[in-house]
Amino acid sequence: MDIADFHGRSRPDACPGALQVHAAADGGLARVRVPGGRLTPARLRELATAARLHGDGAVELTSRANVQVRGLAHDDDPTAPDDGFAARMARAGLLPSATHERVRNILASPLTGLDGPGGGVADVTPLIGELDRRLCARPALAALPGRFMFALDDGRGDVAGLGADAAVLAVGPDRFALLLAGTDTGLRVGTDQAVTALLAAAEAFLDELAALDVTAWRISELPDGPALVTARVSAALPADPTADRTVQAPPSEPVRPRPVALGPVGLIGTAAPPGTARSGPARVALGVAVPLGRLTSAQAEVLADVASGGEIRLTPWRGAVLPGLTRAEAADAAGRLRAAGLVVDPGSPWIGVTACAGRPGCAKSLADVRADATAVVALAPPARDASRTDTLPVHWAGCARRCGRPKGRVADVVATGHGYRLELDGTGLTCSGIEETAAAVTAARGEL
Repeated sequence: MDIADFHGRSRPDACPGALQVHAAADGGLARVRVPGGRLTPARLRELATAARLHGDGAVELTSRANVQVRGLAHDDDPTAPDDGFAARMARAGLLPSATHERVRNILASPLTGLDGPGGGVADVTPLIGELDRRLCARPALAALPGRFMFALDDGRGDVAGLGADAAVLAVGPDRFALLLAGTDTGLRVGTDQAVTALLAAAEAFLDELAALDVTAWRISELPDGPALVTARVSAALPADPTADRTVQAPPSEPVRPRPVALGPVGLIGTAAPPGTARSGPARVALGVAVPLGRLTSAQAEVLADVASGGEIRLTPWRGAVLPGLTRAEAADAAGRLRAAGLVVDPGSPWIGVTACAGRPGCAKSLADVRADATAVVALAPPARDASRTDTLPVHWAGCARRCGRPKGRVADVVATGHGYRLELDGTGLTCSGIEETAAAVTAARGEL
């Protein structure tokens, strides 16, 4: 499409926040941004309390490593000064900016700084807080759509391919590639300029929308969006004689970004698998999968209790990583988490299973997909090879919109109103009952 023919979205983005609550079929839906997925045990406990007192009792993990609470009472004022949901989030430090709370989508490699050689090439942990602080300090960036997303990839390629609008990918200990909408711009910056480059990209996107007088939610929605934004970012960044700017063309010609080679992405078990991984001479990180991304308030309390390393890292695969544990602590934590219904075994049939809200949460859904997915998982055998990291993801959807579908190759199980249709690689199979659906899903995952 030529840019002259592009008219954009007909309305602004309505992505929910803690203050702007979405009215769903099962009550209000509030979403709380957790930059980099980093939570303290105290903050997770506060989320669990808020979910129990204000919502349906569950803390839901999202594909952006954020959290959301469903079932808020329609008469619950999210801005109530004393006991409203948002007031609780603010007291817990989870709502640092009322103006920017919907635009703080920041992914970060969950294992960054933990797994030593063979993992990432740079620890992006310090960049998370810096990006969040500087983002909130720029009034103009409050205008970013709620779906706009940043990513900080430590070089392993785990989050750079998850659809971020603006990402930096470590290509050396002190060198980052700037990616826009998954495309390598050719621009390279040092660690001290990584956040500056990301914020410049966000500002350039807003400037481009203003120049075109259109509404768009993502850079990828603009025709030639990465090239248009790259041209503005290149002009805005400080001069760096060591940067790779080989893709820049003369001002009269458009910048042509190129694809970047990424590592395996999109598979649960690839970037933060359940189980333990060495993170130091005497410490390990424990990966935890959360069935369908829903933590009951009781499970959230247990997760907070066993986080003896003082940190919980939520992942964009709707799981968590507990860093800094001794092997004895990890073994004890695994037992308690398993007893609470969470997954710490890499061979669990829950690995890679996701679902939309379904009934009763969504009025458009044709089935209670969470209940049906749970029934099918109960019928599935454990993986024959628990060391596999290529388990085929399966996404259950209550309608053809397929909300919440992961990136990459996925087996879609879509409700039809009379059963489900399994779709994979362009082919489909209609199933009339749970047993038939279970058999089809098991076959698709290569377990037969």
